[in-house]
Amino acid sequence: MANLTDDNPCDTDGAAHAFDLTLERILDASPEKVFKAYTDAAILSRWFAPEPWSITDAVVEPRVGGRFQFTMHGPNGEAFPNTGVFLDVVPNRRIITTDAFTPDWKPAGQPFMAARIEMEPTADGKTKYTATASHWNAETMKQHEQMGFHEGWGTVADQLAELLKTL
Repeated sequence: MANLTDDNPCDTDGAAHAFDLTLERILDASPEKVFKAYTDAAILSRWFAPEPWSITDAVVEPRVGGRFQFTMHGPNGEAFPNTGVFLDVVPNRRIITTDAFTPDWKPAGQPFMAARIEMEPTADGKTKYTATASHWNAETMKQHEQMGFHEGWGTVADQLAELLKTL
């Protein structure tokens, strides 16, 4: 009889794996303003896609199990619906979302990532902003990197920084 643990998808080691892509910035705004920019759908739609891309149909329900969804539109008519849920929400400090589940906690096909946004207040009233995309495997992480994670998420962070000046 073959070893039942060979190729068993349930045989996990329970350890976190380092398939993360991370972006850090110091934002000239309080964590409260950064949190509001993430959790107000109308505000999120103004900065969450790297220009010339845009966001429509944003639904943001900042509670565990709440929807985090939007459609990203490209300059050539591309449309990419994104649907996920909030896994954790600590007002003004942390937001974690994933596309791995639907709002009714059913698996949502092939998961791509979990996104973790951390907002740490600094002594001078600013926010240390850390955005981490955690992937299930090295292949997906590399795919995200090749899709332009650093450039795209960097542009989005810059757009957020500019928008925060108006809130």
